[in-house]
Amino acid sequence: MACIGGVVSVFLGACEQREAPIVAAAPAASVAAATNAEAGQPVKISEPQRQFLGIEPIGSTVATDVLAIPGRVSFRAQAQSAIGATAAGRIVSVLVQSGDIVKAGAPLLVIDSADAAMARASLDTSAARLVAAEQAYKRQLEMLDKGVGLELEKQEAEARLKEARAESERSRHAADLIGAGQGMRVTVRAPVFGVVMNIKAAVGAMVAPGGEALVELGDPNHLQVVAQVPEGELRRIAVGQKGEVELQALPGRLPVRVENIGPRVDPESRRAAVYLGVGSAAGSTAGSVAAKGAGAASATVLRAGMMAQVLLNVASDGGLALPVAAVLIKNGERRIVYVERADGRFEAREIQVGRSHEGRVQVFGGLTAGERVVVKGALLLDSQAEQLL
Repeated sequence: MACIGGVVSVFLGACEQREAPIVAAAPAASVAAATNAEAGQPVKISEPQRQFLGIEPIGSTVATDVLAIPGRVSFRAQAQSAIGATAAGRIVSVLVQSGDIVKAGAPLLVIDSADAAMARASLDTSAARLVAAEQAYKRQLEMLDKGVGLELEKQEAEARLKEARAESERSRHAADLIGAGQGMRVTVRAPVFGVVMNIKAAVGAMVAPGGEALVELGDPNHLQVVAQVPEGELRRIAVGQKGEVELQALPGRLPVRVENIGPRVDPESRRAAVYLGVGSAAGSTAGSVAAKGAGAASATVLRAGMMAQVLLNVASDGGLALPVAAVLIKNGERRIVYVERADGRFEAREIQVGRSHEGRVQVFGGLTAGERVVVKGALLLDSQAEQLL
């Protein structure tokens, strides 16, 4: 029995030896770096390991940012025309439709006006009186030359001639304001080239000079983008600033430039208007409308009223900028970077970061300009951290 017990003991001992775990020893340098990083102490690595790190001094260059603001395509103030009635009367015909492209001098609508008939009749009458007054004055001059005329009669004829000329001039100006035509028929014409934006004229309606505009025109070659900028962002915008604009109806982006900033802030929305000129690409697109003529405008050209998203290149809110790869996340919430010390060791530094843009992130605290920061390979110094991106 003793022999059997000894065999069992040997067998169990052998089993225990086979089940013992095998633990691989970690490199001493990696263990020391991880331990120091976890304890918040400076990390020191060997020279062969340093070749995998990228270290850069942090400069004082101010980072750039992109400010996205809503906007709308609009006509410039000088590119809009409001055409009203040139004489009191009744509208008998409307010759255009909204969206039509018209040239300067093109007929827009026709009015029957008794005032126009009177003005034209007055012009004809004054013209006839002027002819008669000129002939009478000429006759008095001839009679004086022959010695049979009187100086008094010549002076009276001269006065009547001046009155006739003044009356003729007044009648001509009144007729010019009404426009060319015959009798009581008045044709209202476009003063400039443009697109018919709005028509408020209806056949049979009574109209008069100085009333509501009957037709509104806009020049498609003079468009701008009006952006509504929050009051707090105005300090980051200046005349001459460049950016881009996105429109749903157009592919890609168009270049824009800040031309002017509105003088007031809306008391309700707390926003101010910023006026931006559209670059040459948009100008050529809008110009193609004029070249195509009425009824041929493409649905994809730049048009007034389009909603826009303006992207302006602005200065950041201050602070420095780091490559995103330099920033590590610790414990799910802390943002840290590793700063090289004078003794060659690396110190973990908690920082405050802002928004990231084009591979760089804004830093608002924790670093000063000139410090050398690990911008590549920071995870080699702290295997317990995660990269920001």
